[in-house]
Amino acid sequence: MRRYELSDAQGDQIHDLFPSISRDRGRPRREDRHLLNAIFWILCSGAAWRDLPERHGPWQTAYNRFRQWKQERRSGAAVE
Repeated sequence: MRRYELSDAQGDQIHDLFPSISRDRGRPRREDRHLLNAIFWILCSGAAWRDLPERHGPWQTAYNRFRQWKQERRSGAAVE
């Protein structure tokens, strides 16, 4: 396990909190746990989004998912 990342046991505990979303077209949706680890890395390290290590994928994807979750939390909307 790497610094600031969820262990498999922790990931299993929160798995049901994320919706299962299937897409018929376009790029496959990145796994929520993977992006959550990226967000944890940013929040815990204090680094800029652009400094996100490549192993987490594009920083824009993590940032957009963070903004989406933050906006849904504020509005009380269900995650789709």
